[in-house]
Amino acid sequence: MVIRQATMNDLDAITEVEKVCFPPLEAAPRESFERRLAAFMDCFLVAEVEGEIIGFVQGCMTNEQVIVDEMFSDTSHHDANGDYQAIFGFAVVPEHRGTGVAQRLMYEFIELTKTRKKKGLILTCKEHRIDYYAGYGYEKLGVSQSCHGGAVWYDMILILS
Repeated sequence: MVIRQATMNDLDAITEVEKVCFPPLEAAPRESFERRLAAFMDCFLVAEVEGEIIGFVQGCMTNEQVIVDEMFSDTSHHDANGDYQAIFGFAVVPEHRGTGVAQRLMYEFIELTKTRKKKGLILTCKEHRIDYYAGYGYEKLGVSQSCHGGAVWYDMILILS
């Protein structure tokens, strides 16, 4: 398995992973990924096995400590000098789950964020995933203002020392 920065050539594969991993109301469309890749390609990592993208992690940099819904569609929220790395999407196709792919992606993203000297990482997750992210050191801040896809989300933050 190779973890690498995404390129625009990965657009269709990233879109397909998203479609497989998220319900239709939560999955980002191809156009959204195209805008995000154009705006903050250096904030996209993909996991690849034998030339096939099987997972990714991505999001903008920001000064906000929580994600707001507008960030998903409006790339102007990206600030390369921002204090925090947001995670909008973190996905691994079902047939590769439980094999360490997600763990490698997350740890690589955390290390990339440390290298950039950011204060931390932020994300939103559903209640049943809180303990999963806590395993990486994320802390629950509470119920998010985000209502993305009509779901209830929780704000999580990982403060880097």
